[in-house]
Amino acid sequence: MRQLRGQERVITANRQTSWAFADAFVAEDDALRWARDRARDAGLPSVSPGTGAALRLLAATADAKAVAEIGTGTGVSGIYLLEGMRPDGVLTTVDLEPERQQFAKQAFRAAGFAGNRARFIPGRALDVLPRLADGGYDLVFCDGDRLECLDYLAESLRLLRPGGLVCFEGVFADGRTVDSAAQPAEVLRVRELLRTVRESQELLPTLLPVGDGLLCAVRRG
Repeated sequence: MRQLRGQERVITANRQTSWAFADAFVAEDDALRWARDRARDAGLPSVSPGTGAALRLLAATADAKAVAEIGTGTGVSGIYLLEGMRPDGVLTTVDLEPERQQFAKQAFRAAGFAGNRARFIPGRALDVLPRLADGGYDLVFCDGDRLECLDYLAESLRLLRPGGLVCFEGVFADGRTVDSAAQPAEVLRVRELLRTVRESQELLPTLLPVGDGLLCAVRRG
């Protein structure tokens, strides 16, 4: 192993601290804090501020008018996506639990978004997604069942316009994705997702070290 130079040693030693600083860089308002509290009360994970800010940036960069979200939760990621989207944009968000979507509706209202900015569809993602329009979306955000992630990818490629983005939350799986020890099926499926996205000729990918890992890819034209 080669000897690290002084500056490299500093970067290596401070990397975790730097990542934590970057992930907490964006301040959150009352609506986001309320949605986070509801998620915590329900024992649900929610995207980190850094992940949310990345989603907001990507939605804004894509000038997104139509976004599909798998996993509404209590609305944390939805608020970030809506903040990045065009003022006339519509977020279509899917979740198995309608009661979670009620919390998200309240959070969206508290954040100042009109009711027609979001379309809530209760149900299993793989039952709902086939009903959505081919090529009708600028961004698809996947935060659902890891065992279904490859199916989400296939549906996303159908839903996205050329130049559209697909993003997957939680691909680090709390560090298990890169752990050499035996792992459960959901982690093996995430590894397969990462390989598939990286090797796809249809996608231009990157892996962002925010939150629990955000895998993003642009569908080539």
